[in-house]
Amino acid sequence: MQFSHQYHAATFIELHTNCVTAGPSGHVADPHLRIAMTHMVHQRSHPATHHRPVHFGYVLTGLSLGILLSQLGTNVVGVALLTFMQEFGASFAEVQWVVVAYLLTVTALIVGVGRFADQLGKKKLYLGGLICFVAASMVCALAPNLMVLIVGRGIQGLGGAIIMALSFAFVGEIIPKNRIGLAMGVLSMMVAFGIALGPSLGSLALLTFGWRAMFWMNLPLGLLTYILLDRHLPRAAGVAERVHSPVNFDWLGMIALSFTLFAYCVAMTLSGSQGIDSPLFLPCLTGAVLGLALFLAIEIKVRRPLLSLSLFRDRLLSTSMMISVLAYAVMMATLVLGPIFLTRGIGLDTRTTGLIMTVGPLTSAMMSVPAGWLSDRAGPRLALLSGLTLMTTGSTLMSMITIDHGARDYIASIIPISLGLALFQTPNNTAVMSVARPEQRGLVSALLALGRNLGLITGASLMGAIFNATGGQARPASGEASATMHAAITLGMQSTFRVAALLAGCALILALAGFRQRTGDRMPK
Repeated sequence: MQFSHQYHAATFIELHTNCVTAGPSGHVADPHLRIAMTHMVHQRSHPATHHRPVHFGYVLTGLSLGILLSQLGTNVVGVALLTFMQEFGASFAEVQWVVVAYLLTVTALIVGVGRFADQLGKKKLYLGGLICFVAASMVCALAPNLMVLIVGRGIQGLGGAIIMALSFAFVGEIIPKNRIGLAMGVLSMMVAFGIALGPSLGSLALLTFGWRAMFWMNLPLGLLTYILLDRHLPRAAGVAERVHSPVNFDWLGMIALSFTLFAYCVAMTLSGSQGIDSPLFLPCLTGAVLGLALFLAIEIKVRRPLLSLSLFRDRLLSTSMMISVLAYAVMMATLVLGPIFLTRGIGLDTRTTGLIMTVGPLTSAMMSVPAGWLSDRAGPRLALLSGLTLMTTGSTLMSMITIDHGARDYIASIIPISLGLALFQTPNNTAVMSVARPEQRGLVSALLALGRNLGLITGASLMGAIFNATGGQARPASGEASATMHAAITLGMQSTFRVAALLAGCALILALAGFRQRTGDRMPK
């Protein structure tokens, strides 16, 4: 190494001497000599760093485990709500915040952490998010009361937001371009596996070791993820091209946007659980509107905005986010109304209902990798349009469901919806991340995740409200035949999925009009 430095120094002196003898202007006439000088100066000011070879399999495994961890954080605790009520002597309205706190925190912070990573580097923030998630899991596992548990879930949501925001961004940076679709498919598969496995793993932990085990099991999974990514994720991965000081970060914009998203999510949650008559619904919705106006005013004036509004002039990104909201609202209808139809409508027991409810997520999981392969080979547009067509078809079939054919009709409808979701989400993510600028990938990945979460939250509220309004929650009076309740549930399902089919059809029309595969050109700065 010493010899190498001496050689470079001697060569630089020789080149400098030639430069001086070139003339009083100090410019070198020989272009080859000028190029050599430039290269030598770059080498001296940017010494080469030698990294171990990148093992894409290990990196993708680590990112997949991280995605699984964040999705289990969403779905694993729902089965323990009754246990929390007994353990802490709380009402259902109070214990549901154990679930809601995580989802609200993720949705409110995900855009901010994505942009923060773009400006200050992704790898360190991602590993910090893993530590935050695992530490918060320990707080939840040791929680002496409900308030500590809810606060721990909120902190866990911060870690989950970082993991969700950056996982897809890393794929765009380190996976070869001709395999991005396949890698996106693997991560999408883990999202679906998290949805499918969450309730089952939660029930197993709850029945075997108690509710605290649902949080302790995050420790070995989180530790394995940290080791894989700390060792195999390249040091240069996610390093911002121009690192800015945290002081120059748009903190005011992040606070305004987080408040806006938080207020909107609370309003939607309240409307779904208590209806729009809830005394907090209108104030929260008003707060969301005012927060959005404040956020836009801040972003117009600030020098380095959290979210450059010019980004939404990109047709591909704007179309992708709108389609995501619509598609995931449709998917949420199956997750919210499926258990009601199968238990109260058909009369299935809890175990059978749980098994049938896993059909959808497992179908999406199995189709995610083939969807990525298809996106790599034929382009994302074909796969995406096929997926939205299947979602529209499945929702239409679900709108004709009856109690008489029961589970058969439900499974026949949920399979095309789930296949369609897999065919949609992987090409959608691939197309958008492929054209995102390196300094935008954290933000763009976060925006894709935000579209998904807003769709889930809005879908739960909207579809639940339609189901209730059309009689889906009706209960027969004493002595009245159960046929009345069955008819009400059938009408509620049919009415709700007519709206779902309309939303899926709108997503298909948007994709036909606005989703165009691009090569080479990048998003606006």
